[in-house]
Amino acid sequence: MPPSTKPDQQNSVNILVAEDNPAVREFIVRSLNSVGHKITSVADGQQALDTLAKEKFEVLVTDIVMPNVDGIALALKAVRLFPDLRIVMISGYAQERMRAHNLDALVHRIIAKPFSLEEICEAVKDALSLPPGTA
Repeated sequence: MPPSTKPDQQNSVNILVAEDNPAVREFIVRSLNSVGHKITSVADGQQALDTLAKEKFEVLVTDIVMPNVDGIALALKAVRLFPDLRIVMISGYAQERMRAHNLDALVHRIIAKPFSLEEICEAVKDALSLPPGTA
């Protein structure tokens, strides 16, 4: 399959997506690809940590509720290892979103499922607009 032309290749950002639901993961990947970002996706938090150890990413988009390592544990470990990593959390559970709000100093955006293509792209754009190391 030939590589597709990205609308904004020069502003491409390397993004890791950690989401256990295959349909949601594919939606996020397609949404962020559509604006020119380079996306790597994994199915859980442990896979995300393994991938972060091998490659540099500017943004981590993670579900909160996942098997093995959940999104909150992932965020805590990821920012300790990679302080400049921007984090966008997603969840369909209000209680979990409230839990994540306790991480305001680490998480750049928290968005609720279901979300639109525009919402996920805007969340990543907002996270990237912040100075490194700030949330």
